[in-house]
Amino acid sequence: MILCADIGGSFIDFAVVSPDGRVAHRQAEPTPIHDIRAFADILTKLCAPWPDVALHIAIAGVENPETGVVHAANIPCLANAPLTSLLQERTQRKVLIANDADCFALAEARFGVARGHKNVFGVILGTGVGGGLVIDGRLVRGLGGVTGEWGHGPFIIPPPATPPGLDLSGVIPSFRCGCGQTGCLDTIAGARALERLHLWAGGSAATSREILTQWESGEPEAGRTMDIYLAYLGSALALVVNTTGATIIPVGGGLGGSAALIAAIDRGVRQKILVQCDAPLVVQAVLGRDAGLLGAACLECESERR
Repeated sequence: MILCADIGGSFIDFAVVSPDGRVAHRQAEPTPIHDIRAFADILTKLCAPWPDVALHIAIAGVENPETGVVHAANIPCLANAPLTSLLQERTQRKVLIANDADCFALAEARFGVARGHKNVFGVILGTGVGGGLVIDGRLVRGLGGVTGEWGHGPFIIPPPATPPGLDLSGVIPSFRCGCGQTGCLDTIAGARALERLHLWAGGSAATSREILTQWESGEPEAGRTMDIYLAYLGSALALVVNTTGATIIPVGGGLGGSAALIAAIDRGVRQKILVQCDAPLVVQAVLGRDAGLLGAACLECESERR
């Protein structure tokens, strides 16, 4: 068994996970985002009943495999912290850490809707956009520990100059992204970004859930917004499929709960990829809130295979 923690900016979700994916002794604690000592104390307390059992962590951030330093934007106390070594010393056990979107992809590949697929690209459509890549059952980790971040890098790039008489009123603006760049897909694709895109496209103020509901009911304003949204997401994911050879893309996160949205994204992707296929590529994930814990539990096997 493995002790697993799925750590977000609000709560630490903790459980004991067995090799067959059973989750037991589940509990939650608020995340001390400003106090690294309190952060380590909570994990030490949670682990205490199981001495010498390894702790695996899924975190909304990334650990650089070369330096061991963690970057987690929504947990300020972990900025530039050597978290693995710190927790190993405090908890007196082996600690493995991975990005939560990577753990999501690994979980869906091992236990979920992507089981049996060789190349799996897992997508998170939540407040922001994330992803993880699993090939031959192994999590792929890239430069600086980053892989699968299809939401970042300038994607929406306006012309450097506007020729006289050319109307660019319909061109998507290059919004500033939280990663520091401008024009990332994340600036229009996450839940909050979709709400901003809807306002830009002339819609009334609405939550992402309301926009989806209006779109499904045929409301024209929402339809205009979603046409833009789906065009960009379909293009970005088609590029991902052509690059990785993914044969399935499980989608999680709040927006991933819309079956109509996932079906529409899937249609757009399959229209744009090089190899046409009849079977759905973009599908709803099935593991829900267990995905982070289950993916973290798989890190031992994944680490041994590298």
